[in-house]
Amino acid sequence: MGHGIPLNQDPIMEIQATEVTADIILSLRTRYRDEANCQIVHDSIHRRDGWTVSYLLELGGFPVGFGSVAIAGPWKERPTVFEFYILPELRSRAFALFEAFLTASGARFFEVQTSDVLLTAMLHTYGREIASEKIVFNDQLTTFLPANGASLRRVTAWEEIHLCQELQQGGGEWVLEFEGQEAAKGGVLFHYNRPYGDIYMEVAESFRRRGLGSYLVQELKRESYQLGAIPCARCDPTNIASRQTLQRAGFVPFAHILNGIVAAG
Repeated sequence: MGHGIPLNQDPIMEIQATEVTADIILSLRTRYRDEANCQIVHDSIHRRDGWTVSYLLELGGFPVGFGSVAIAGPWKERPTVFEFYILPELRSRAFALFEAFLTASGARFFEVQTSDVLLTAMLHTYGREIASEKIVFNDQLTTFLPANGASLRRVTAWEEIHLCQELQQGGGEWVLEFEGQEAAKGGVLFHYNRPYGDIYMEVAESFRRRGLGSYLVQELKRESYQLGAIPCARCDPTNIASRQTLQRAGFVPFAHILNGIVAAG
């Protein structure tokens, strides 16, 4: 999409927010992802038929950004703003453009990844009852935690894992065995913006507090890099054990997923 936008915009130029198909905003979404330069937790729902509605934002007839609303799955009957992007040179008009987007979409809820600074600003301007749903982590440190007798076993075939990467859905699973038993399991999911892979894990209750969870996460990070993926992770902000496990394995918190309600205007 060629933009060709005049930089000295007249403040009274007409703003339009028009519902469009995903292909119309693809170049803008590519710029959004490039600027984010991190895992975008809800990126995949754009690829699920009927899960999102997007709006092209125009200023004086020029395309300057987009906004997206989740309408299916967990957001069914709860139209939720989850993406909003304006070209950097037009962000002085961000509030007016966002208001046009809200009016056109009728969205009543927010779900915002705070690494998206612009949408976070909109959340705190137009939202209320704001609370954190998840902490988002990225990988910052290489760790060398010992196995202490544990061994990692891959469950999913390499061919299936590579196919999941190609299709950007599903992932691979591994099991951590200790003293002849299955002590923990986890994996890497690939339904996010490339090249990110989301790590998850669970330790059996009888094997907790032995450092096995952190060792498993460390090894899943290593497997991710071997697959050409950048590992990332999330957890509930109240889950102290998970937070500590991720941090011991070298993950660092960098964002929250915040929920809120659009304030009545």
